[in-house]
Amino acid sequence: MPTFFYEGRTIRGEVRKGEIKAKDLATATASLRRQQIVPSAITEKKGGLSMEIKIPGLGGKVTTKEVVIFTRMFATMIDAGLPLVQCLDILGSQEANPVFKKAILDIKQTVEGGTTFADALKKHPKIFDDLYVNLVAAGEIGGILDTILNRLSTFMEKTEKIKNEIKSAMTYPVVVIFIAIVIVSGLLVFVVPIFEDMFSSFGRALPMPTQVVVNMSNGIKNYWYIIIGTVVALGVGLTRYYKTEGGRRVMDSIFLKLPVFGDLLRKTAVARFTRTLGTMISSGVPILEGLEIVSKTAGNVVVEAAVIKAKTSLSQGKTLAEPLSETKVFPGMVTQMIAVGESTGALDSMLSKIADFYEEEVEAAVATLTSLIEPALMAFLGVVVGGLVIALYLPIFSLAGAAGG
Repeated sequence: MPTFFYEGRTIRGEVRKGEIKAKDLATATASLRRQQIVPSAITEKKGGLSMEIKIPGLGGKVTTKEVVIFTRMFATMIDAGLPLVQCLDILGSQEANPVFKKAILDIKQTVEGGTTFADALKKHPKIFDDLYVNLVAAGEIGGILDTILNRLSTFMEKTEKIKNEIKSAMTYPVVVIFIAIVIVSGLLVFVVPIFEDMFSSFGRALPMPTQVVVNMSNGIKNYWYIIIGTVVALGVGLTRYYKTEGGRRVMDSIFLKLPVFGDLLRKTAVARFTRTLGTMISSGVPILEGLEIVSKTAGNVVVEAAVIKAKTSLSQGKTLAEPLSETKVFPGMVTQMIAVGESTGALDSMLSKIADFYEEEVEAAVATLTSLIEPALMAFLGVVVGGLVIALYLPIFSLAGAAGG
């Protein structure tokens, strides 16, 4: 006998869901009505193997872009006057990503059971973070959920834009360096041995650059497993070290001090901090609670420690600008503008202005970094590959010179 999943309400309005066995859909519906349950959805449980296949990158997780689209459409529906549950039902039914679809419909069921929208979102922390949940909670309390959702989608779009710009700037050098390693390794493993056999017939000592290249080739051929093992062990060791509290503090501090890259990371951290805190304050989230959430989304332990120190100082009745300036993480212009915002009572708008400025600075820094990386990589490839080729031909040049003399 087939089994059916059902969802419905009792005559008292209580939400019920479960399974029921019946010979067909009509019989299952009639059986539920006899139990004084009005079904809203009934689906037959399929036997055999599940046909749901998760392909990496296709439905396996929920992307930021999908959350942004959901938030923007949700805000439009709420603004048009549609009930919250109906909005969730519409968005859930048309969502293509099965993971996100399941989450939205689960949130809808939770809200139907009498839970607030913000509390329902908390059940899915991998999709909706603390910032999202707290802003939604503030919107529900203030009766401005549509406004908050619009702010959230704008905030997420700007944050994602910065991430994509940095990723695109980093992708090019990583790909070029990888290709360079493959080419050089191929030359050392397959080409150099051919030249080495030819050089041995000369009966003469090899020039030092050539001998170094030959030694490198023999080292890679004979000890490749040690080299690969060392690289893997070093990568794993650094990863584990970075996961420790002390290791992350040391490495994040080093990252901020790097030339060019450090400046980019600092500007990104400032833009994220000011944009996030400004959005939360303007949405009605208490500043101390906002600082707590911002510290968790800083992305850098040094910046996180600075924000926590500012929160502690603020809770003791001091200003926000003073502890931020003492940490030396935030530029003087930023702390001065924050001080002006505090004194004039317009901290949220001042933070938004700082965020706008530093987001533009991040774009300019990424463009500068890209323009510096391209010629540097070309020079690096020219020196490595060109030096390798010259080293291989030095014995031939020497032999030709001796024959000509």
